[in-house]
Amino acid sequence: MLVQYLGRRLALIPVTLLGVSAIVFLLARIVPGDPAQLAAGDQATPEMVQAFRREYRLDRPIAEQYFAYLGGLLRGDLGRSMFTGRPVLDDLRAYLPATLEITAVGITLALLIGVPAGVFSAIYRNRWPDQIARGLALTGVSFPVFWLALMLQLVLAVSLDLLPIGGRFPAAYKGPAAVTGFYTLDFAVARDPEGVWLALRHLLLPALCLAVGSIASITRITRTSVLDVLGRDYIRTSRAMGLPERVVIGKYVLKNAFIATLTMLGVALTYMLAGSVLVESVFDWPGIGLYAFKSIIQLDFQPIAAFTVLVGAMVALVNLGIDVLYGVFDPRVRR
Repeated sequence: MLVQYLGRRLALIPVTLLGVSAIVFLLARIVPGDPAQLAAGDQATPEMVQAFRREYRLDRPIAEQYFAYLGGLLRGDLGRSMFTGRPVLDDLRAYLPATLEITAVGITLALLIGVPAGVFSAIYRNRWPDQIARGLALTGVSFPVFWLALMLQLVLAVSLDLLPIGGRFPAAYKGPAAVTGFYTLDFAVARDPEGVWLALRHLLLPALCLAVGSIASITRITRTSVLDVLGRDYIRTSRAMGLPERVVIGKYVLKNAFIATLTMLGVALTYMLAGSVLVESVFDWPGIGLYAFKSIIQLDFQPIAAFTVLVGAMVALVNLGIDVLYGVFDPRVRR
């Protein structure tokens, strides 16, 4: 049953991506502005601008442009950026590891902080730990991500000088040899502890900014789920049998309560991928979010469409992975 369900979900992914690509392609082209004029520059003659339009097929009907793009997409050709002059696929390969790195650290922080906070909040329900956790969670989900990014820079980077204000690495320090694309791992492979430390310092602030909203959401959903499980008959029976509280919580409560947290984990990853556009722009983090932001400003259509399709595919695969994990934590799903 689970295999059939996953098969149906896999079959829907191409259909979803097709719809997303069509909508984004259309929206990008009805936005006011002339991308050919922007790319050619203010000093370009009308003949140069027209030649630019012909080169990138911007003089063709929108439907023809879309089907040409779709044909390239099926061949693995995402087009060429009007501003970098490079194939979009090469740009995405260069920038994607940076985004995946802050997303991985962000989701790790969200789980390491959010799950314990939610559990303690439920165990000490209506007492001061619960009140503090609930208050912080409510505050965390209320912060706009761009405002939070600016405040973290102002406090931790400018006022306290604890962390770098932006960038992925100091310009004066030689970067690592590319192995995984993750600077922290690449420096670890190269056995360069100073490089690992510098990479972590630059990584922490944008990752924390991405994680704050997810920490708050995971704390709230974990608290609600743990409270629900604590009220079940088998938990009362376990306590009546004299099992230590740590065994009751660790063996019975957490495993059953974590099913709801899995759902929020998928939402958190989606939120982080979407939020990378703003976070990377504020922190000048060279990932696909900053790449997409610059492309939007410059009306560079091909990278915009490619970024949307890539994020859509990643979100679909994340949700598929969450469905698989459901079967690990809930045997009923495997039936």
